[in-house]
Order: sequence, then structure tokens, then C-alpha cells
Amino acid sequence: MTRIVAGFAGSLTLAVPKTGTRPTSDRVREAIFSALEARDALRFARVLDLYAGTGGLGLEAASRGARSVVLVEKSQTAAAMCRKNTEAVLKMAPNRDAPKISTTGQSVQAFLNSATAEFDLVFIDPPYDLDESELTQNLAALAPLLSEDALVVLERGSRSPEPAWGTGLVPSRRKAYGETIVWYAEPADADD
Repeated sequence: MTRIVAGFAGSLTLAVPKTGTRPTSDRVREAIFSALEARDALRFARVLDLYAGTGGLGLEAASRGARSVVLVEKSQTAAAMCRKNTEAVLKMAPNRDAPKISTTGQSVQAFLNSATAEFDLVFIDPPYDLDESELTQNLAALAPLLSEDALVVLERGSRSPEPAWGTGLVPSRRKAYGETIVWYAEPADADD
């Protein structure tokens, strides 16, 4: 069972496709959001959830105060679940402070190549078997879309190598949770 942990939609159970997604475990999600709240990285944030699956990470951010969330999911079945879960979350939102949430049913790379918006917080939770070269392309295309103080949260399997961050991102933290590794990265300083 996947659910929203806290915020205005706290305890809401999310719809999950029978196959094709790997929702972030409650333990890992709680640790990620605890770290984000300690940094005050959620309130009014413009959030991007890549490889969104059910939308759990992006919708959790919306529930906890993000201003806007874009869910990117290529699988049409999973994208439909993102839309269904978004409706459920927005029904619980306070009317005057409801976040803007949208879902796009296209590949991550296609979205990044055409995006013009700026983001403050980005979740990347690709399939563990995603080719490292594809992830490297994603990270390179993402870097120009980040605000100055943005934070990128990347979830990978413990057997995956450290991502090739390129020149646009610098890793700031790595945390292991059993078979899951969570990497935190920030935009590279333009003066470096």
C-alpha cells in the first residue's frame, strides 16, 4: 500500500498499477521528506517528479506545501494512475492554497529537452535497470532547468554505480536504505 504520509492529504491511499512500477518504500520516503523539511525545501517549491510511477513523491511534496508539481511518466497506465491520484489529492487541498499539479505522459528525456520552466526540487526515481547513459543524458538536460538553490533527489539500486553527474550537478549527500541508495545533488556553482 502506498499512501501520502503527511500534509493536507496525509493518510490518503494512492492507486498503484498492478505491474510496471516500484513505489518508494514508506521508510525511504519518510527519510527523504524528513531531510527536505529540515532544509525547508518543500514550502512553495516548484517540483518535478521524473519517472513518477504513481506520483507518490511529487504528490507527497504537494501535500506538504509545494506550489506546483509536474509528474513525468511515459507508461500510459502509470500516467493514468498519476492523474487519478492527483484528483484525489486535490479534493483534499485547501481551496485557496491548492497546488498546481500536472501529469505529462512522455519520456523523461523528451520532457527535459522541451521544458522551459525552472524547478526548485526534482525527484528522479527511474527503474533500477535504467541504462546509465540514459540517466547521464537526463541529468545533463535537467541541470539548466534548476533554480539556483535547487535540490535533486535521485533514488537508485544499491548495485548501481554513482551517477555521472556531469558539470551541471554536484552530489552533496548519499544515504543507503537496504537495497536503495538516495543521492542528493545541487546545481554546480557557476563560479567553479
